[in-house]
Amino acid sequence: QVQLVESGGGLAQPGGSLRLSCAASGSFFSIGGMGWYRHAPGQQRELVAQITYGGTRAYGDSVTGRFTISRDNAKNTVYLQMDGLKSEDTAVYYCFADGETVQNIVTGYWGQGTQVTVSL
Repeated sequence: QVQLVESGGGLAQPGGSLRLSCAASGSFFSIGGMGWYRHAPGQQRELVAQITYGGTRAYGDSVTGRFTISRDNAKNTVYLQMDGLKSEDTAVYYCFADGETVQNIVTGYWGQGTQVTVSL
């Protein structure tokens, strides 16, 4: 079992910045891929960014060039630096992580979600 605890959401003005963190804890051999999805009211869930254990990154088209994902493997923590925020970035952001057992069984886990609101 893996527990994901998110932090760092809140209110920001357009053009501003926020930094999200997500720490994994629990019983696992290692944490593989980690990342963030977001879900805005009336819209489909959208991949924001993801990063492999080795540091390979991928971003959603709408955030490329503005958001940066990183991770600290020693702390089993993933970060999302969000710069140049726009009102359309307003959503609940969910952290995800792939927990791997010593038998190489991979299970996906989700955080509880953190609200990001971009408004004047």
